This record gives sequence, structure tokens and C-alpha cells, in this order.
Amino acid sequence: MKLLSFRYEEKEGFGPKVKKEEAVWDLLAIQQQLEVLPAFPSQLIDGIPQGLEFVEQIRKLTEAAVQSERSEEFKHSFSEIEWLAPISRTPKNIIGIGKNYADHAKEMGGEAPVDLVVFTKSPTCISADGETVSVHSDVTDAYDYEGELAIIIGKAGHKIPKQMAYDYVFGYSIANDLTARDLQEKHQQYFLGKSLPGSCPLGPYIVTKDEIPQSQNLSIVTKVNDEVRQNGNTENMIRRVDDLIAEVSQYVELEPGDVLLTGTPAGVGKGFNPPKFLKAGDTVKVSIESIGTLVTHLS
Repeated sequence: MKLLSFRYEEKEGFGPKVKKEEAVWDLLAIQQQLEVLPAFPSQLIDGIPQGLEFVEQIRKLTEAAVQSERSEEFKHSFSEIEWLAPISRTPKNIIGIGKNYADHAKEMGGEAPVDLVVFTKSPTCISADGETVSVHSDVTDAYDYEGELAIIIGKAGHKIPKQMAYDYVFGYSIANDLTARDLQEKHQQYFLGKSLPGSCPLGPYIVTKDEIPQSQNLSIVTKVNDEVRQNGNTENMIRRVDDLIAEVSQYVELEPGDVLLTGTPAGVGKGFNPPKFLKAGDTVKVSIESIGTLVTHLS
């Protein structure tokens, strides 16, 4: 199931992509008009802790819409909506993993780290698919892209055993970990250089984990103005999805709606000679197999 958040006629909603159509089911409208369920969350992030029960509720609502013979009233074409990030704000900072692909570690000037490299991005920096975000030329001359698989955590857990890690996954999305490299180096830490407004494009969908049973064999392609810059695969992660969940949760209690970025393959702007950093007017597209394409415009 591909879930998205949107704005339609000044109202925010969410729902699953309509199968074989470029449209979304408006779940809140279905619930309001057909009263299928005793209660239903008003935001996608509020339903995530319910896990499979939430997915089943969504199925009941869409089935009711079809059976009502009013189904077209509850669909919105993608051309009619404003896309929002599926999760507009996380419970806490976005958790990122650095140098989780050996080829990326090498292009950044070193070997793959022995120990886990963890950083965070502010929860206020999430932006949506198709959104135009600033290159922040007033504070950086080295704004860079990083296409990544994002894990959406589905339930709370601390010290999660590796063999149980996937039980804590609700689904997956695409992220672009936009980074001011010069600020990263200047401050000798990642937070400021990775938390500029709009610097975490996320979406277009959250795909529930049942549709991606093998998250360690997904192609990742990043294009800047249609030039392929990154062409990798999640099979090349140093630490896999279950490794990351288990290790991060040894220290931090994960919560439903947490976003965990899994690292980026080689091909970032800094890795070129000379570097190919982003500039106003650029468009970045990050495509991940089985999820879709996340588009970000720079100004």
C-alpha cells in the first residue's frame, strides 16, 4: 500500500494511491460521509502506531467507497492535489546514518568506519515531493544531495533484538539528505549543516512493509537535471536495515513515526573533481525501486 498526504481545496488529508490510477483515496472524506468506522486518525502519523490494524482500517474505508457507488467522489487526481510530506514532522530529530556504503565513504576521503556514524536532522526541515527549497546561498556555498532509503518506525522499542527488528518497521520512503558540506566541516558536527529549512525532502509515499519484503535489494538512482549522479543498491549497505534498528535502539528508544535514514551510495556532489554542488534552478530526482521518485526543485 502506497500512502501519501495531500492538500485538496485547502483541506489536508491522506490516503492510499488508487491502484492503476494516478489518484488518491480521500480517507477522511470517506469516513466523514460514510461513517464506516467508530473512529479514524486525522493524520497519517497518528495511524502508524496501530500498524496492521491501521492498514486494515484503510482497506475497509476504500472498499466501502467502491461499494457505495460514489467512488469517484472520494478520489482526487494527482493533478488536483498539493503533495505534502507523508510525515510533516517526526516525534524527534530525524536519525541519519553516515558512510553506510563503502563506495561513498571512499569518495569522502576515507575508509568505511568501524563504528556506527550517527547524526540527526531537525524535525522542522522536512519538505514535500515537488517542493521548491532554497540552496541557502547566504550561509553555504556547498549544498549537496544524498539519495537515501528511509525507514518509518511503526512501534516503540528500546534495545530491539536484531531478529525482531522488522517487527518495528511500518514502511519505507525516499529521502534526500540535503547537506551544507562547508557548514558540516566548519562546525565539526553534522546537525547545523543538515538541518537548514527544507533540507529533508521526504516522500512521495510511505510504502507499507508488506509491499517491500526485501528491502536489501532496491536500486537507488539520483539525477540532477536528468544527469545520473548516484546509481546504487541497498544490497551494498554496510549495516542493513535490521542492523541499524538493533544498534540505534541500543541507545535511543525508537518511537512510531521516527524516520531513520540509512545512508547514501557514491556519487554525491562533493565526490566529483571538481565538486558538483547544487545551485538555484537545479532539480534533483531520487528514485528507489518499489517506492517511486522524489523530486526537489532548488531556488
